[in-house]
Amino acid sequence: MRVVFMGTPEFSVPVLDALVEAGHEVACVYCQPPRPAGRGKKDRPSPVQARATALGLEVRHPVSLKPAEAQAEFAALKADVAVVVAYGLILPQPVLDAPRRGCLNIHASLLPRWRGAAPIHRAIMAGDTETGICIMQMEAGLDTGPVLLRATTPLGAEDTTAALHDRLSALGAQLIVTALERLDSLEPQPQPEAGVTYAAKIDKAEARIDWSRPAEQVDRQIRGLSPFPGAWCEIGGERVKLLASRLTHGQGRPGEVLDAALTMACGTGAVQLTRLQRAGKGAQDADTFLRGHPVAPGTLLPGGGG
Repeated sequence: MRVVFMGTPEFSVPVLDALVEAGHEVACVYCQPPRPAGRGKKDRPSPVQARATALGLEVRHPVSLKPAEAQAEFAALKADVAVVVAYGLILPQPVLDAPRRGCLNIHASLLPRWRGAAPIHRAIMAGDTETGICIMQMEAGLDTGPVLLRATTPLGAEDTTAALHDRLSALGAQLIVTALERLDSLEPQPQPEAGVTYAAKIDKAEARIDWSRPAEQVDRQIRGLSPFPGAWCEIGGERVKLLASRLTHGQGRPGEVLDAALTMACGTGAVQLTRLQRAGKGAQDADTFLRGHPVAPGTLLPGGGG
């Protein structure tokens, strides 16, 4: 098929690769404009733009698709289908209508659960036991279109957003190739009204650990916000990101370090911190962190709620 690909972050790159490898003609790649990054704050192309350029594909990064000129340029591509995954711009109705077979979105949840901006984070933070990918026909509403194809993956007890991100990205790449192969025979399934939830964008204010909460919630917060923005607490007066954890046994005052393995008492139960990152430093496993930054059992960390 003649495809317009629309995506921006690293999550979208395996999908672009899969479309090219499957032999589809990628007429053009749309992504967000380059953004200032790094110490020099120089404009840096998005991961999708970098990959598309390496593949020799035409790239466009309009600030908006609302102007009539931008819509006319899109329609002139005469695409069979647009494949959209984490693009970052709203598609106006003329854009949705332009491809002959419409626009297909790869969404990282089992719709109608977790419509919106942060479905991977929210699934982990809510304690879901499974999630997945949906291939959805796009319409004007926020992730409201009928679903053509879906695939599930279990959520493990130590899954982080980083790990789930990579798994779902690969799953989405496989599923969109299957969807395009079977497009003529797939029956769009309207989303049920029951079970709709919204995955609100992550607010950095959600990242500070409150040790007075139950261990299950603290553990899910740590894993769901890893690696970005990163749940954090203060250790020795220093702000430290917590990137991985597991539930364990133990009890004590909320915020109390219970042993030499960084087991932390919560409001109920305990979590063991397994991967941490000091400001300006690389991520470290807990034993490496403790060698350079000892924390004695019995230490009470701030954020215990009392």
